[in-house]
Amino acid sequence: MDGNIRENIEPGQEVDIVLKHHQHSGELTRGIVADILTKSLDHPHGIKVRLETGEVGRVQEIIE
Repeated sequence: MDGNIRENIEPGQEVDIVLKHHQHSGELTRGIVADILTKSLDHPHGIKVRLETGEVGRVQEIIE
């Protein structure tokens, strides 16, 4: 599923995000969505979320 569209993401889902300091390398962090931070319906770089661990980043992939 597309991590650039807000309606595809819900709290409790498992996702891969890229943290801000890993944007240049593209290193992904997997976790469970706690909060959706992006208010717009979509974002070209991925919807920004906070994981249950407190890490914040943009969704690159939704794990199904």
